[in-house]
Amino acid sequence: MPSRIIPFVNDHFYHIYNRGSEKRPIFENQRDYQRFLKTLRYYQIEGPKPRFSRFPSPLVNKLDESKQIVEIIAYCLMPNHFHLLIKQLKDGGITEFVGKLSNSYTKYYNTKNNRVGHLFQGEFKAVIIESDEQLTHVSRYLHLNPYVACLTKEVDQYKWTSYREYIDQGFPGLCSKEEVLSHFKGPQDYQQFVLDQASYALEIEFIKHQLIEEV
Repeated sequence: MPSRIIPFVNDHFYHIYNRGSEKRPIFENQRDYQRFLKTLRYYQIEGPKPRFSRFPSPLVNKLDESKQIVEIIAYCLMPNHFHLLIKQLKDGGITEFVGKLSNSYTKYYNTKNNRVGHLFQGEFKAVIIESDEQLTHVSRYLHLNPYVACLTKEVDQYKWTSYREYIDQGFPGLCSKEEVLSHFKGPQDYQQFVLDQASYALEIEFIKHQLIEEV
């Protein structure tokens, strides 16, 4: 297997994503989404911690954040793929985190569905974030994904992204939002930043599908 070309550097941001093998669904119901979020929260912390089977909801539990190997900045879970915007904090953090996340969720999914084999389509993909502008735009891209895919009529009604964490300071969550929100006057400005692009993103997606159908 060829080695990954992109290096993972501490204190840098990366867009991480992967899809189900053969584009198969990886989330089939609410329990699956919740399990993945719980797994996200659990494996971003290294060292001794409660057994995963006894680990409560990621949205209410507090682990020792000083032992984080990555920070989750934003996320989007779609029926057959996921997107993560994350920051590496410790050497090898992203590789360890995504590896344990993928293995743990695959074991859960295979056991639940009485199947064997790979769930995800090979090695996860990674894109380094090279500017503050790219950081904010990638976060917007993640949060608009379900709307563009016509999974929701309102951006803030889709439950499986970090968008509501960003626009509602009282909403419980697992993301470190400060890195993105520091570029805006507040959550309302960020919300407008996302919504200003919603119609255009939907139009571009429609045109793309039309072109594919005509080929």
